[in-house]
Amino acid sequence: MLARNRHAWHEYSVLETFEAGVELMGTEVKALRAGRSQLRDGYVRIDAGEAWLLQVHIGEYEQGNRANHEPLRRRRLLLHRREIDHLDGRVRQGGLTLVPLRLYLKRNRIKLEIGVCRGKKLWDKRQALAERDARREAERITARAARRTEV
Repeated sequence: MLARNRHAWHEYSVLETFEAGVELMGTEVKALRAGRSQLRDGYVRIDAGEAWLLQVHIGEYEQGNRANHEPLRRRRLLLHRREIDHLDGRVRQGGLTLVPLRLYLKRNRIKLEIGVCRGKKLWDKRQALAERDARREAERITARAARRTEV
């Protein structure tokens, strides 16, 4: 795992996920492997039949020379034509957006997980927090009960 967008799971309901390759420069790959990336403000836009990753910050590679990359440049995503058409159709429906969820390595290739997301309302966020707290409390109770039976 190179980077995760934990903020996205709080702000959006993820309806579908897709895996995409990312077209990167050499210094970007080295910076990603060094852990110098941030997905929080990023999003995906489809322009002229191509998917683009925007506002994702990949810090400059420290040992890079003057040919180093720009940290916030737009990067092309590598998807099949039918996937791009499907994503474009989902976004045009309205109320949906494409959000980068995580960057990871898969057989020495850098992949991006994209989520088709719908924004959460404030009460949705509160409900999700309450469910998470209830789940944690139930796990604590079962762990205590398991420890008591072992002793």
